[in-house]
Amino acid sequence: MVSALERISNKLNKWFTWIGGIALLTLTGIACANMLMRPIGSPLKGAYELVGFFGALVVALPLGYAQINHSHISVDILATRYSKRTKRIMDSISSVVCMAFFILVAWQSADYATAIWKRGETSETLRIIYYPFVYLVAFCCLLLSFVLLIDFLKSLVPSKGER
Repeated sequence: MVSALERISNKLNKWFTWIGGIALLTLTGIACANMLMRPIGSPLKGAYELVGFFGALVVALPLGYAQINHSHISVDILATRYSKRTKRIMDSISSVVCMAFFILVAWQSADYATAIWKRGETSETLRIIYYPFVYLVAFCCLLLSFVLLIDFLKSLVPSKGER
């Protein structure tokens, strides 16, 4: 069961990471075009807004993939002194706490997106509706929570050297 969930998670997170890469290229293109156009006296209108929106996507979209590959910073100064079983217990507790945190972040982000959708808010310069970006960030936090759930389930099974 865990391996099936892991396959789904890996495919979904790789796909989202590719979209994040496209967002990064777009963000870079907008920033460069704005820098080149500014000396001519015609900077890109709304470049600051677009860089902000795409920046949020660049950070949020690869969150799950980074967790799968353990690309996040982790401090394990104390954990190196413990047995494999104790480390596994600490990892499972950490996964549950982080999962709860990111579920909370997803919930509050979705709540905020719904509020700005109902108010009809748009960005200041380009008048872009931006609640879809906030919903996408919320979904990415849920996706990270899904990866953390898989990590938790995997931590429940002792490794071969631990038995």
